[in-house]
Amino acid sequence: MLGRIDLDEDGGALYMQIVDAVVAAVAQGRLSPGDRLPAERDLAAEIGVSRDTLRQALRELQRHGHVVRTVGRGGGTFVAEPKVRRNLSRYSGLADELREQDMKPAARVLSARGRSASPAIAAALGVEPGEPVHEIVRVRLADDRPVALEHTYYALALFPGLLDHPLDGSIYELLRAVYGHTPVRAVEYLEPILAGPEETAALDVEEGAPLMYIERIAYDDADRPVEFGRDVYRGDRTRMVVWGLSER
Repeated sequence: MLGRIDLDEDGGALYMQIVDAVVAAVAQGRLSPGDRLPAERDLAAEIGVSRDTLRQALRELQRHGHVVRTVGRGGGTFVAEPKVRRNLSRYSGLADELREQDMKPAARVLSARGRSASPAIAAALGVEPGEPVHEIVRVRLADDRPVALEHTYYALALFPGLLDHPLDGSIYELLRAVYGHTPVRAVEYLEPILAGPEETAALDVEEGAPLMYIERIAYDDADRPVEFGRDVYRGDRTRMVVWGLSER
């Protein structure tokens, strides 16, 4: 479980030392997702801090998605499920990233249709406005829970018959196996947004919940644009990771 917490009066704010201790206990496997922390009064006494200090620590843990707090019968403070890591320093499909994190990837198709390319879609895919493209809208699932809402677009001329194939698995694997045009790199633009009605319904979040919007153009090994994506990730279930390299 949580184990001993040695607080240091010179080690910074006490509540942040508690936060660090809980995060470390999860990372070391002493606390697991779903574990219930002791009641506030008992935990404060065990650590040797006031309940106000403990509550400040719990609020901070909840704000960063490390714990979930519920009220009512059976309520309490529980260790949260791990967040999905999206590594933006390399390019791979979400399904591959979930498997690497021992999570089960899946997708629920909301719609799949042909449409005319808008100017923005046409510019991203390198086609003329009005040319036919495929539009696929899916909810991506990690361990059967929604993590992202995807709107993706593919040129009909490059991927004829795409919508005739099953679309509830990895589309990248489908593109590789059937068409030989595998996305190998991408340019992605990130922007925090708030959930609207579409995201609320698809992702099981409240309206106004924080989300991360990612706009993407993916290219194959011939440097040809093969996918334009507009993805929205749940802020409470996703953590973006970027590795920076010095130019020296």
